[in-house]
Amino acid sequence: MTSVVFACLDADTLGGIQRVTHTVAQGLAGRGYDVHVVGLHRAEAPVRYVDRPGYRHHVIHATPAGTGRISRAAARRERRRLREVFWQAGPGFAVLTSPGVVPRVTGVLPDRLLPIGQYHGSYEHARGSWHLRAVGDRYGELEAAVFLSEDDARRFAEQALLPNTWAIPNPLPGRPYRASGLDGRRVLGVGRLEGVKRFDRLISAFAEAVRAVEGERPCGPSYGETAAHDPAVGGAADGRWELHLVGDGAERERLRGHAAACGVADRVVLRGAVPASGMEREYLAASLLALSSEHEGLPLVVGEAASCGVPAVAFDVSGGVRSLVVHGSTGLLVPPADVPALAAALARLMTSGDERRRLGAAARAHAEAFRPERVLDRWEALFAQVTR
Repeated sequence: MTSVVFACLDADTLGGIQRVTHTVAQGLAGRGYDVHVVGLHRAEAPVRYVDRPGYRHHVIHATPAGTGRISRAAARRERRRLREVFWQAGPGFAVLTSPGVVPRVTGVLPDRLLPIGQYHGSYEHARGSWHLRAVGDRYGELEAAVFLSEDDARRFAEQALLPNTWAIPNPLPGRPYRASGLDGRRVLGVGRLEGVKRFDRLISAFAEAVRAVEGERPCGPSYGETAAHDPAVGGAADGRWELHLVGDGAERERLRGHAAACGVADRVVLRGAVPASGMEREYLAASLLALSSEHEGLPLVVGEAASCGVPAVAFDVSGGVRSLVVHGSTGLLVPPADVPALAAALARLMTSGDERRRLGAAARAHAEAFRPERVLDRWEALFAQVTR
């Protein structure tokens, strides 16, 4: 039996790397692989991604990541524990899910486990951080370097001089979603309420779009109040457009204040966290998805919305975004950080149900390329190529 070991800095925190790792691990286990998921550190607030995992799970350190450099004694214990985990695996592959994992794992990998580097960010994000140099220095020596889109793989090959790049996207949820009718008046934003998501820009753009669509400055209840609405339908009870933000985080109160300053306190609904099991309902109630992040790898929320036939308006921040949002075909892209352009794109689709439905139908068809079985096929093709 072929083994696949996924090594993460932390395998159980709420996050995209972790979610994708457990999803792919479960899929490969279902295809007959002996799969192990390794977290170098424990999560402060562990999330259970798979109810009945078909793979084995290992945590190396009892301390969370980011608590400082580990001691020499802890590093020795880490190497010893990793060797014990790798001893349980047979011949196969070790997927190292981030640049920080690579130097800590490669030194103790047995020859029978071929190392594959994976990078969950975009080239644009790597270029602005230490990641680009780390990927360039370390991933070229591995059997393969896996990126989220063809565009990212090409740019890393050219700029980081990597000879071994592959493109494998993140998988969407396993079961098909139902299609939204796109008849409501709700713009949806999904993500942690943190600075990198730039929901402040989305609120500003939404306010401008409302002014353009309705011809006047929005007004309504005073700060801290919200218009009567039913979360199960697509807009406020009076038929006006709303922006619903699904997620929680440190920016919550600041965003509430920003909505009030923009005159849309009664139209911006901070929904808090919604469990994964409830997200289909959120997409079905939406007519548009908006993505305002400073950087993204391959944003699953865009693909999930597309699976419901909901088109996206997004800042063009990465090859992963462009692989999901084909401008003018499955959604609309605007230049990064360009709030007026984001407002204009929102207003364009808010005023045209026909265009929303055209883009949404194309987005739903396009999302089929990101179904789990398609993504697992690409992983197996990579395994076959590496061992050829």
